[in-house]
Amino acid sequence: MRIESGRLRAEQFQRERERRLLQAERRSAERARSLQQQRRMARYRYERDYHARLRAQERYWRETRWDYARDPFYSSPPSYRYNYGGRWYQTNHYGAQLMRQAVQRGYREGLQAGHADREDGWRYDVRGSYGYLDASDGYHGRYLDYDQYAYYFRQGFERGYEDGYHARYRHGGRNSRGELTVLAAVLATILGLQALD
Repeated sequence: MRIESGRLRAEQFQRERERRLLQAERRSAERARSLQQQRRMARYRYERDYHARLRAQERYWRETRWDYARDPFYSSPPSYRYNYGGRWYQTNHYGAQLMRQAVQRGYREGLQAGHADREDGWRYDVRGSYGYLDASDGYHGRYLDYDQYAYYFRQGFERGYEDGYHARYRHGGRNSRGELTVLAAVLATILGLQALD
């Protein structure tokens, strides 16, 4: 039952994602003209690159067949609980990893978008970024519903945007491998994961 539910959720997300990508492609040219007229070239480059990453991600998932029967997420017992939207949910290590990934990806995207707006001399506009509105970079349709993934992605995005716009690392920084990452304390506060006994 859990495997079938995961497969259906992933297929539903794929259909929705393809529909949204088509809509985004139609609006992209108009938005590009608008950004160029406003002389927001850094934002234009950021959004162009974001769309390119989404298209590459879409191609990869379309070509990849996922074996739900062999996926350890569907056979591992829950190890965490978390509160989302006023309700408690349970997840295992794999679901918790996806939540962390959503925050981290959101942070990196927000950092780029904030930096682009600062470079363009534009006002602080975290919610006007396509990355914030889309909030699906890295989401594959498994383990979490899209709404939950998008929520955690946006939490990271908001903090990254603030850091990028103000050219500082208040919520994150570079780890020992040189990768941009959210601070552990910030990540723990956003996720609120509680280990199950």
